[in-house]
Amino acid sequence: MATKNNIGPRRLVVGAHYGVKDWLAQRVTAIVMAAYTIILLVAFLTAQDFSYQGWAGLFSRQWFKLFSLVTFLALYYHAWVGIRDIWMDYVKSAGLRLFLMLATIFWLLACAAWTVQILWSV
Repeated sequence: MATKNNIGPRRLVVGAHYGVKDWLAQRVTAIVMAAYTIILLVAFLTAQDFSYQGWAGLFSRQWFKLFSLVTFLALYYHAWVGIRDIWMDYVKSAGLRLFLMLATIFWLLACAAWTVQILWSV
């Protein structure tokens, strides 16, 4: 009278198998964003010039532009993972889910392009 269950080492694992990768991506991107926030806060607290020229001077440094770009790309990937999970969990219609995912991708790519334009115009 043994009942068959899917609990334990013999369970049948199905799905896309990207849970750990996305969990790790969320943590790594959060660490990048936290480090950027701390550096920006330190730059703000130690700044002497709070004018536009002072902030433009900070963002004109090549290393800070690159760090800002990496941080914003991390932000966009972080947002993609979260929004994609929301669409997958709560939108049952495959067509609508595909449309929403594509719209999200296009929106995040447009934001990334705009970020590059803004950072390299300073």
